[in-house]
Amino acid sequence: MLDLIILTLHFFICLLISIAIWYGLKDVDSHSSSTAGAEIGPDGLVFIGKEDDIKKSQRITAKIDGREIVCFYHEGKFHALDSRCYHEGGPLCRGEIEDIDGQACIVCPWHKFKITLETGEGLYEGINPQEPSPTPKWQSKGVKQRIHKITIDNGNVYVSPPDFSVSFDSDYYAEIYKNGGELAIAK
Repeated sequence: MLDLIILTLHFFICLLISIAIWYGLKDVDSHSSSTAGAEIGPDGLVFIGKEDDIKKSQRITAKIDGREIVCFYHEGKFHALDSRCYHEGGPLCRGEIEDIDGQACIVCPWHKFKITLETGEGLYEGINPQEPSPTPKWQSKGVKQRIHKITIDNGNVYVSPPDFSVSFDSDYYAEIYKNGGELAIAK
């Protein structure tokens, strides 16, 4: 009986530690990222931050009508996309940027899915088994992640509101997190 009590206590303590680690990691960001309060500009563009601030931090998150986007400054260019990965909603703002076949890609920190910053294409490494000596090559899954158009004016960075006449796989998780936040999905 004592063994059962000790085992139950051990399980409960491990569960509490796991929960503390899970929620603690969500608040820690290895990058200098911030969430900006978005303001609508005169042309319907949404102000997300100052050009110099984003260049310094390399990335910033902002909300457009409750939808979270992430804006990256990488190798002299600005890129904005939905902040939740199309695969299972991983936080792309915490991902690393890698060069894959000359394309800058954000790597989802949850499952290592690779998404081009320029087009939102999902990339995978595959082989053609019909080749005499198949070698892995990077291939596109198609556009999976919603990209947001960026405009820079007088040192301010603006994003165009999303065009919902076209849908992308990332829209699903963008809506779930918009409506329920971190508690909407358990990883």
